[in-house]
Amino acid sequence: MNIAQNVVHTARTVSKSPAAMALGLVALSLVFSDAAYAGGGGAEFDDVWATLREWTEGTLGRIVAGAMILVGIIGGIARQSLMAFALGVAGGMGLYNTPTIIETIMSATLEKAATVTPTVMQLTNGLGG
Repeated sequence: MNIAQNVVHTARTVSKSPAAMALGLVALSLVFSDAAYAGGGGAEFDDVWATLREWTEGTLGRIVAGAMILVGIIGGIARQSLMAFALGVAGGMGLYNTPTIIETIMSATLEKAATVTPTVMQLTNGLGG
C-alpha cells in the first residue's frame, strides 16, 4: 500500500467513529480559528452575575447551604460515616464561596510579574538572561 491509499483507508476507518470525527472537528477548529482573546466586555451580564451572587451569598444561599449540611448529617447518620457529613459541609461552604472564588480567578492580575520573570526563567531552563 502506498501512502495515498493508507491515508484514504485511515480516513474511511475514522469516519465510522463519531468520537473520532468530533475530535477531528475540534482539532481542525482550533487549528484554523483566529486567536481568541478574553475581552473586557460583557456588561450586559453584570445584572445576572449580581443576581446570582446575591442568591448564593444571601438568604437563599444560606438556606441551600444549610440544607446541604443537614442532608449530609442525615446521610452520615444513615450510613454511619462521617464522609457524608463532610461532603455536606464542603458543598455548603463551596456554594457560599463560589462567587468569590470565580471573581478571584477571573480578575487575577500579575502585579509582580516584571520582578519575578527573570527568576522563573532561570529556574525553568537553567540559563540566565
